[in-house]
Amino acid sequence: MVFYSLLCNFAGMIGDTISSMQNPRIKQLLLLQQKSSERRKQGVFVVEGKRELQHCMEGGYEMVTPFVCPELYQDNMPQDAVLVTPAVYEKIAYRGTTEGVVAIIRTKSQTLNDLRLPAHPLLMILERVEKPGNLGAVLRSADAAKADAVIVCDPLTDLYNPNLIRSSIGAVFTVPTVACTSEECIRFLQERNIQILTAQLQDSHLYYDTDMRKGTAIVMGTEATGLTDQWRQVATAHIRIPMLGKLDSLNVSVSAAILLFEAVRQRTV
Repeated sequence: MVFYSLLCNFAGMIGDTISSMQNPRIKQLLLLQQKSSERRKQGVFVVEGKRELQHCMEGGYEMVTPFVCPELYQDNMPQDAVLVTPAVYEKIAYRGTTEGVVAIIRTKSQTLNDLRLPAHPLLMILERVEKPGNLGAVLRSADAAKADAVIVCDPLTDLYNPNLIRSSIGAVFTVPTVACTSEECIRFLQERNIQILTAQLQDSHLYYDTDMRKGTAIVMGTEATGLTDQWRQVATAHIRIPMLGKLDSLNVSVSAAILLFEAVRQRTV
């Protein structure tokens, strides 16, 4: 109780601890979690969890409002924190292992021209990705492989979807990530002489027989329909992962990891 009282008296605290889900601040938070249109309208999004929030802050994002449950949060209290009870936190957090913090963050616009690429970049391109969980998993692989950027073309989910942030465990903040049209991305790659490798079954070579040591963009489509002809026609080469069983495709995040780490292997041997 002494610890709790000290937190309540912390400089910058806003009013009393929130104990009702009908509180306007809580209603706004839930709306931002649930509605991409509201996130776009207000120019903010929601991050849940100490680890994810740390990656977010290190990525140069601005925290607008942190919501903290004192009974769960074991760190220096964020400035201007809004305190909530454990019962309220249980309702606003998707996971119980997020160390008692959920925060509203201001969005940060990033375009293709903002990317700072090395001489021989490794890029992951995803066309019309729909499932936030898949995109989040690809971002984790891109972070692990130290890819220079992930570019999402004609996206069907927004980059600040809470499910995407959770599944990426914050990699959306550690890997430069840009959304744009396929036309913009193709022009960007061609102007920089970056080879375009499209992952597809038809008219393709085994991925490990393809040189990925030069500037490389690995392009993947949806599991259901694959890539559009627009990408197939501009490809430098078509590559495939051998499928030895009865099925003809892998989950897009699994395929992305295999191809990214082949590039890593080639660049480190």
